[in-house]
Amino acid sequence: MKIDELNLIDPIQKALKAEGYTKPTPIQEMAIPRLLEGYDLLGCAQTGTGKTAAFAIPILQRLSYEQRGTQEKRQIKALIVAPTRELAIQIGESFRVYGANLTLKTLVIFGGVSQHAQTEALAQGIDILVATPGRLLDLIKQRFISLKLVKYFVLDEADMMLDMGMITDVKKIITYLPKERQTMCFSATMPDEIAKITNAILKNPVKIQITPVASTVDIIKQEVY
Repeated sequence: MKIDELNLIDPIQKALKAEGYTKPTPIQEMAIPRLLEGYDLLGCAQTGTGKTAAFAIPILQRLSYEQRGTQEKRQIKALIVAPTRELAIQIGESFRVYGANLTLKTLVIFGGVSQHAQTEALAQGIDILVATPGRLLDLIKQRFISLKLVKYFVLDEADMMLDMGMITDVKKIITYLPKERQTMCFSATMPDEIAKITNAILKNPVKIQITPVASTVDIIKQEVY
């Protein structure tokens, strides 16, 4: 399959071609059509499989349709929660690259820095918010952020959040979201705690499992001392 067979709008196709994209990765090929149809998705995939584009491209396309003809102030319609500052920045950059020919606004927020620039950008209005859990909850409590209009929610690297002790924060964030939304959850592994969360927040999801790029070689015997 080629990128131009994914039924993407011209502005996104042009942006992808400018970045040298010609063929989707397996997760993109399986996920993008189903997400464009509005299904929830559970992806078991590691970093390096192309999952950011798999969820970013459908979100950008669906938001671009909804944006047409409206003069309302920008409100947060898509929320992507990631465990680390570095990953959040990377996801935010991907949204900007794939949406280069659209008029949608993306903001990345994380802790460890002053919130002033972040709150100023929020006040001006944004469409897509990429956030780490702690700073997101902090700004919700300060009433700088409302999630009541979110239509697309992505939980990325869920098992890493479990390892980093962020799952309680994630559960709190979910309580601020509308019940009617499209939800996408990605995790490299599926421990019991993550399985419970995904079962609770996903509705009849499409399930995709991708073998990691750096799979171990079966013929090598490995031991841990």
